[in-house]
Amino acid sequence: MKVKLIRSPIGCTPNQQKNLQALGLRRMGQVKEVPNEPANQGKINKVKHLLEVVPV
Repeated sequence: MKVKLIRSPIGCTPNQQKNLQALGLRRMGQVKEVPNEPANQGKINKVKHLLEVVPV
C-alpha cells in the first residue's frame, strides 16, 4: 500500500513522529510504498490523521 504524508507532524507526540520516521516519511507530500503487514498497519493507525492511504 502507498502512504502519503498530507499534514505536518509539528506538534504531534514524539511517539507519532517516530512512527512516521519508521514508515520512511520525512517531508510533506512524500509518498512511500510499504508492505501490507500488521506491524505497518499499526503504525499507520497511530498517525492516520496525518496520512492518506492508497491500497495498491
